[in-house]
Amino acid sequence: MSSQPGKSHDGAQRDQEVPTTGHSWDGIEEYDNPMPRWWLTIFYITLIWGAVYSILMPSWPGVTGAWPGLLGWSTRGEVAEEVARMTEANAEIDARLAAADLTALSGDPELSQYAVNAGAAVFRTWCAQCHGSGAAGATGFPNLLDDDWLWGGDIASIAYTVTHGIRNETDADARYSQMPVFDELLEPGQIDALANYVLSLSGTPPDSALAAQGAALFADNCVACHMEDGTGNPEIGAPNLADAIWLYGGDYDTVRQSIAGARFGVMPNWNTRLTQSQINAVATYVHALGGGE
Repeated sequence: MSSQPGKSHDGAQRDQEVPTTGHSWDGIEEYDNPMPRWWLTIFYITLIWGAVYSILMPSWPGVTGAWPGLLGWSTRGEVAEEVARMTEANAEIDARLAAADLTALSGDPELSQYAVNAGAAVFRTWCAQCHGSGAAGATGFPNLLDDDWLWGGDIASIAYTVTHGIRNETDADARYSQMPVFDELLEPGQIDALANYVLSLSGTPPDSALAAQGAALFADNCVACHMEDGTGNPEIGAPNLADAIWLYGGDYDTVRQSIAGARFGVMPNWNTRLTQSQINAVATYVHALGGGE
């Protein structure tokens, strides 16, 4: 049999032996060759493996939950087992830390080191959202690295603040203080003068003449909490106004707003979420950051 033009005798013979798919593109036809046996074998193995896996492991979603698998394995369960294992391993030292006198913790290097390491983990989990991963704080959230403490920076005071929180409604022992809303007590011009005087305590006020007028207003309305020299009173959470460290900002507009409308920052109490060991650990960690008194 003669071959077609442009085709070898082997090519013509192959055309007769192998059927085509019936598809044609510009006169080019596609052979309907069978898949290689090795490829089909692997394909069928993966199908079988997928079916077995979906039966043994969590897989198919349902109306109220997913199929848990015959083996009952889950990532949550694995994490829970690991947490339980570590809790059991640290049970003894956690009990020591929970009962420890934090003021004497430095006398036990092993326990102190454990407290700092454990406290760092607690801080990153529960505290970094407000105070930042490096504890430098943000507007309205105190910087825990400096020496400015509203309620005291010794380790016992820090532990109390962590335990009970500040101005929350869930702990009767929470630290509590409230600044008056001076918009309701003073005229706008008097608030302007008072803001200028407050700024003069830590630098140069925008208006020196108004600052002089504000001195008398400060003595009449603010000295009881912030002291005569403006250095504040940690016993009642009254901030130091003379150190140029500001929780909400130290520009004129922000200081005036703080006087006019007052501030009312809230911190949750952690004694309902953390164990005593965790509270002592995070208090030790915060105190060790360098700003603790």
